[in-house]
Amino acid sequence: MASFLFFLSIISFLFPFISSSNSSTTIPLSFLNTNTNQDFYQKLTHLASFSLARAHHIKNPQDSSISNIPLYPHSYGGYSITLPFGTPPQKIPFVMDTGSNFVWFPCTKKYQCSKCPVSSQKNPTFIPRLSSSARVIGCLNPKCSWIHPKNSPKSLCHDCESRNRTNCKYACPPYMILYGSGSTAGIGLVETLNLPNKKIPNFLVGCSLLSSQQPAGIAGFGRGMSSLPNQLGAKKLSYCLVSHMFDDIPKSSMLVLDTVYEKLKNLTRTPLLKSPFVVGRNALAGYYYVGLRKIIVGEQIVKVPYQYLAPNSKGNGGTIVDSGTTFTFLNHDIFVPVMNAFVNQVKGFSRTEKIERLTNLRPCFNVS
Repeated sequence: MASFLFFLSIISFLFPFISSSNSSTTIPLSFLNTNTNQDFYQKLTHLASFSLARAHHIKNPQDSSISNIPLYPHSYGGYSITLPFGTPPQKIPFVMDTGSNFVWFPCTKKYQCSKCPVSSQKNPTFIPRLSSSARVIGCLNPKCSWIHPKNSPKSLCHDCESRNRTNCKYACPPYMILYGSGSTAGIGLVETLNLPNKKIPNFLVGCSLLSSQQPAGIAGFGRGMSSLPNQLGAKKLSYCLVSHMFDDIPKSSMLVLDTVYEKLKNLTRTPLLKSPFVVGRNALAGYYYVGLRKIIVGEQIVKVPYQYLAPNSKGNGGTIVDSGTTFTFLNHDIFVPVMNAFVNQVKGFSRTEKIERLTNLRPCFNVS
């Protein structure tokens, strides 16, 4: 940590200035393969452990206008988009994440990623010195509080108290974000986001200098202030996902902001619920909740206590949509009766305990 803070202390030399502070857009979604050498069971185990860590993180999070763009699926379980930042634009790939808010990219030629696959080191990094519109975000910029929501401007900018606050040149303090499967740290920038049909100046984005187990930048699509849809002023978000079988087929789907597929027939919809507000758990307000009312296995309705299906005053319970998780996760008290209902209805196939131990998934059946 000491070396990281020292590294940040010299970051000011990498940037020239401190900042002061209805058409649809479609973005392609695609796959991102971080390790092509894994066999089937290794990939399955990786996805299970990755999703489990993600589920734990989502349950206990650390508070940390229209566009069409291709959305590609990735064999490790996520989907990515490519966004051009800067003047002139630099194209950077991001993992699309509806379960978080902050947008950040690997930044500068000195970017380091620990415990990342070798292939991830080949990902492009954003070079601020090559952009005339890159600015380090100032301490008094209101967007600094988006990065540090628990801190008041006074506590963040205490070094400005003895000086003229209107001319304060101190930068917003560094950030460190913890995810279910890794972390990243860096400083905030305001930069121009170049979408196909418009430019968004002064977009808040993180310039990450160090990361752990995060092979690419992350574009947060949650409901928070710093999320990409919120900064674009988008009121609607639609996307379809390309299905895949542990591969990286060159297919993409579309992520659409501020336009919905109203004319599509045979489309089943469910409304999003209001996110719970819980003191000390601000991250919950950024999740997309849906109303899960019952679970049916075959034709059998599984008896599930309602307390697990709806969030309570402490924020426990409820169901969210998360693009960053491969598997659907259920609370243990829901999972057990659902699994038992499934096992009781499977006839003619035996359980394979060896594969269950190998993958940490259950139930598994021999269907050969």
